[in-house]
Amino acid sequence: MRLLLMPFRRAYRVIVWLANSPRTLILSYAILIVICGALYHQFEPGASFGDAVWWAVVTASTVGYGDISPETWQGRAVAGLLISIMVLVVIPLITAHFASRLIVDADAFRHEEQEELKNNLRRVRQLLEAVAEREGITVADSAVPPAAPSDR
Repeated sequence: MRLLLMPFRRAYRVIVWLANSPRTLILSYAILIVICGALYHQFEPGASFGDAVWWAVVTASTVGYGDISPETWQGRAVAGLLISIMVLVVIPLITAHFASRLIVDADAFRHEEQEELKNNLRRVRQLLEAVAEREGITVADSAVPPAAPSDR
């Protein structure tokens, strides 16, 4: 069972890698267009390479002008694959990338700031424990402030 899931996990890692890098996503889109254009050029008789790349761009964008369309079953298979990859993978990745940029909280602390805050809180706690010890207030390992003595 585990061997059956390995290709899916690898595919998932590739998709996450693509989604987190706009340059890689754009480069992979361009490569997809060129490869599908080359396949279309190979499978469809009479289609120039330029026309085949134009067909790939039009098909990938789901515009589908209809000026060039596949006649062979291989060309139609490439078209189906290209449309499926664009609609199910590339467009959602682009959308997710832009959405994640819009959702980012500008007020969130950076990692360094979080570490500095944690260190400052540790120091404050040490100082409070020292003051509590000097005043005779004892609450061992408490995360809450020690209770003040009742005689004050």
